[in-house]
Amino acid sequence: MSPLVEIRDHGDIREIRLARPPVNALDTDLCRALIGALGQALGDGVRGIVLAGNERIFSAGLDVPHLLSHGDDRAALLDSWQAFFGAARALAESRVPVVAAITGHAPAGGCVLALCCDYRVMARSSDPARPFAIGLNETQVGLSVPEGIQRLLRRVVGNYRAERLVVAGEMVPAERALEIGLVDELVDQADVAARALAWLQALLALPQQPMLLTRALARRDVLEAMSPELIQIERFVDNWYSHDTQAALQALMARLQK
Repeated sequence: MSPLVEIRDHGDIREIRLARPPVNALDTDLCRALIGALGQALGDGVRGIVLAGNERIFSAGLDVPHLLSHGDDRAALLDSWQAFFGAARALAESRVPVVAAITGHAPAGGCVLALCCDYRVMARSSDPARPFAIGLNETQVGLSVPEGIQRLLRRVVGNYRAERLVVAGEMVPAERALEIGLVDELVDQADVAARALAWLQALLALPQQPMLLTRALARRDVLEAMSPELIQIERFVDNWYSHDTQAALQALMARLQK
């Protein structure tokens, strides 16, 4: 197994932890490692999966410096984005339930991964003045949000609220995320993975075949959202090279380097 993910088995439930310090930024290798870990879990016959970050953060989203390092190499950039959307699609397509154990912030790509899971347990910050946040903040850094990803957000918060959030690129504090349905539970940071595991165990106590068949029908819209027709990755990469996007990304880089 790749050193970019850590595996912990809890009986017939597998915990997959993103393990790319310091903030689990999603580069090509991490996305491919996640795809491999999900495939291996299903091949090993697990009945449920917990997707977790480290003790401080779930994932900071796409690794922008890594993406910018491709420069004008469109093929390399396309490969990186295909790896990311492939990881999200692997979660959406999982034939067993997956719970996101969101141990800290989950912006942009981190939020996308969480939205592809069945259930989201998020950490409550110990400092109310500095809450953890989750959201699709792509427009804040000059990126458009594909239709398929917008559908994932609409699915959990409703059409109009999703419009307001995604157009503004708003990061939602954890308490509000719970109120609007963006996450399903808030618990203390140290308890996130354990609570995710407990939710899965309760679900898996149900008669398996009826539960899984019902789940497949209920999540059909998640699979549709991740279809190539609704992601339109070629158009997404075209937009990456636009003047506005490049200017916003360079401004982000300048902030990161301070």
